[in-house]
Amino acid sequence: MKEIVLDTETTGLDPDSGDRIVEIGAVELLGHVPTGNTYHQYVNPEREVPKEAVDVHGLTVDFLRDKPAFGAIATDFLAFIGDAKLVIHNAAFDLKFLNSELRWQALPQIDEARAIDTLEIARRKFPGAPASLDALCRRFGIDNSKRTLHGALLDSEILAELYLELIGGRQPDLLLAVGDEAKGAAEADERWRPGPRPAQLGSRVTPEEERAHAELVARLGEGSVWQRLS
Repeated sequence: MKEIVLDTETTGLDPDSGDRIVEIGAVELLGHVPTGNTYHQYVNPEREVPKEAVDVHGLTVDFLRDKPAFGAIATDFLAFIGDAKLVIHNAAFDLKFLNSELRWQALPQIDEARAIDTLEIARRKFPGAPASLDALCRRFGIDNSKRTLHGALLDSEILAELYLELIGGRQPDLLLAVGDEAKGAAEADERWRPGPRPAQLGSRVTPEEERAHAELVARLGEGSVWQRLS
């Protein structure tokens, strides 16, 4: 099963007020395991980027000025996500921006039913506990030391790890992916039993050690355990 872990960075909080996407990052999972196939694109928002947004992601209008507008990258982006499920932290936010950008390009909308919202999963699993990416990284011991600012691709990579932890970790899927060949090998290992040696190994005790042991046993007396065993 293919899934796409997805994140966006924007100029603000509301596309209906004119805010736009400035970065998209995505990581492909196959059977809940990253394939190494990623998508990353900076996007020219064709508007100013408020200081409050720059403080979050560090993407200034000067940096973004020579980047393609969303319309120029929309087809490639849609091809990357295909019809896969989309794993997103706070999916309503990202989907609202993506669908606004797609609508402005007269392109098909992304069905909200495709989204797997890790924020909702975390809140159900840990009610009342903080559920931000940073808080979940602390909970699961995931290294997010490189996350000094929000970044769409880095956040997608972190979210891919968090998603696997939220649904129970990698181990169940790895076991299911073992296959019949490995299963047969495991069963063969369980049936194997050691046979007798063709020739008994010689003693590694030296004559000096045997004499020293005999002298020790003699000194212990007739009632010692060693005497009874002898």
